[in-house]
Amino acid sequence: MGLIDLHCHILPGVDDGSKDMEMSLRLARVAVEQGISHIVVTPHHMDGTYTNHKKDVIKKTQDFQNELDKHQIPLTVFPGQEVHLTGELMQAIDDDDILFLDADNRYLLLELPHSGIPEYTENMIFDLLSRGITPVIAHPERNHGFQKDPDKLYDFIEQGCLSQLTSSSLLGIFGEKVEKLTQKIATADLGFIIASDAHNFEGRRFLMKEAFGRIDKDLGMDAVQRFENNAKSIVNGEDVNTDSIKKVSDVKTKKKRRFLFF
Repeated sequence: MGLIDLHCHILPGVDDGSKDMEMSLRLARVAVEQGISHIVVTPHHMDGTYTNHKKDVIKKTQDFQNELDKHQIPLTVFPGQEVHLTGELMQAIDDDDILFLDADNRYLLLELPHSGIPEYTENMIFDLLSRGITPVIAHPERNHGFQKDPDKLYDFIEQGCLSQLTSSSLLGIFGEKVEKLTQKIATADLGFIIASDAHNFEGRRFLMKEAFGRIDKDLGMDAVQRFENNAKSIVNGEDVNTDSIKKVSDVKTKKKRRFLFF
């Protein structure tokens, strides 16, 4: 088994990712070149712009898999959603309109508004956890609330959440500020999976191979294996260890060496 990508906008014609089947097949070939063997497709859902109902995503994912098989592209895709934090979420779960990252409905890829962390977030997360659902917070490094106070992520993880870091964030595609925060979150063991959040061939690419190379360089092969194993555990609905988490404010960053001349 290769890499598992748990956040990807490769499903054709459903959101701001792939525009059509031809583009999706091209993206799939790039994914395979990146060492990815399995993808949970996660179109935006309930974000105020896109609505992708469970039954529709399941059908379109099967259609996509059929095309992958037809073109002999060795990639397995599973249906999922990137679910926006909204007051309608609990009702959508009750209506069986939500897809999870695993078949046992345990892990939910949850997107918070980029602008910050709404006041009702903690209560909704408590409600999800009380139902046995573990929110996997998508790309916290790009959320303005976590950027302002990264230790809030520690609080959510301690409460029972997980988080997903994005490969392109780690590589500086979203700027130096996001890159540094991503590194700190990874060093504090507050990021549990690395996913591509791939949308296209330009800015928002897969870059999984490069991101894991960066993790290997910065944190070592043990960290690489931990990220890979966590992705497998999540897609299989198994436990993920969170015992080693630290606050970002407690993480020591490497300082550039200064040379003094006398």
